[in-house]
Formats: sequence, structure tokens, C-alpha cells
Amino acid sequence: MKKIFLITAITCFSAQIYAQELNNKFKAIPPKDAEKKEVVPPKETAPKENPPAPVEKPAPLQVNPDELFKDTNRYKQEANVEGIFYRRNQFLGNFNTTAVTSTIMYRDAAFVDGDKVKVYLNDKVIEPEVFLTGDFKSVKINLEKGINKIDIEALNEGFASPNTAEFKVYDDKGQVISSSEWNVGTGYKAVIVLVKE
Repeated sequence: MKKIFLITAITCFSAQIYAQELNNKFKAIPPKDAEKKEVVPPKETAPKENPPAPVEKPAPLQVNPDELFKDTNRYKQEANVEGIFYRRNQFLGNFNTTAVTSTIMYRDAAFVDGDKVKVYLNDKVIEPEVFLTGDFKSVKINLEKGINKIDIEALNEGFASPNTAEFKVYDDKGQVISSSEWNVGTGYKAVIVLVKE
């Protein structure tokens, strides 16, 4: 047992000495590029001509609801009755799209109570009378370049005021452009504006 221990100790000791000798003899080989000089990039010179000015996109077409609802021939004026918030026109927003067509789906958003609406596209009637139920009904419209104003007029309030509806607007690829609800009184309109780019 002593012999095995002695042989192991001598082997380890001699291996360590040999390893130290290798470290002393080792010399690193310099890389090939060590003798090359550092390359300095050339200085940039200013262009002789002025670059073209960036082209600014025109501001997107927008409809101002305050200006829109001033037209008393098309929009009933707001009734200032305290506590009754729905006797007014409701602007549901401007939405930009590149779609060729759009589908508007609508249904009664609350209790199905006999609400009826009329749908206009750019002040022309496209659906003269729609009875709102719990199921979605839809109208598909061809969008013109620029502003496409969709008015949804409440023909009545059913037997539970106001005229309530949920709507969804889809582009021609089936993507939702907008989704919301309206609450308007008889004769008032909810307005959605789609701007075809």
C-alpha cells in the first residue's frame, strides 16, 4: 500500500514539474496583421448639392363633428333637456382605410324593443328602414376615394328609449375598423366617417 502511495505521489509531482517547464518555454506567435499600420477611414465630405427636401404627406381628411352638426337641413339640433342625454346627434369617429368596400353590421344593443333606423351614405339613403333585432344585419358599401360619411338615423325609440344599437365596421378583408354603440333619440343621427386613402 505504501508503494502505491509513493508511486502516485512521485507521478503527480513529476507531472507538475513538467507542466511548469512547458509554461516557461511557451512563446506566443504574433498574428500576421500585427506589423500592419492602423487604417484611418477617409474624411467624409459634404455633398456639393443640397439633398431633396422630404415630401410631406398631406394631413389626412377629417370631419369635424361640430361643423358637421351645424347643418340644420341634415341634422336635428340638440334638445337641451336636463337629464336626457340622448336627444343629440352622436359622432362615432373618423377612420382611415385603404379598403375598396366596407360592411357595416348593426343590431339592437339592449332590449329588443322595436328600434328602427335609416342608413345614409354621403347623404343618399341606402337602407330606408331597418328593424333592429338581436341578430346583426349588415349593409355593404363601395367606398369612394376621400370621405365616405355614413349616417344612421333613429326612426323611433321602440318602446324603451333611446334608440340603442351596437355596430361593427369591417374592411374588405374582414378586419374590424371600428366597433361601438350609439344611443340617440328619434330623428337624431349617429355618424361614422370612413376616409378611403
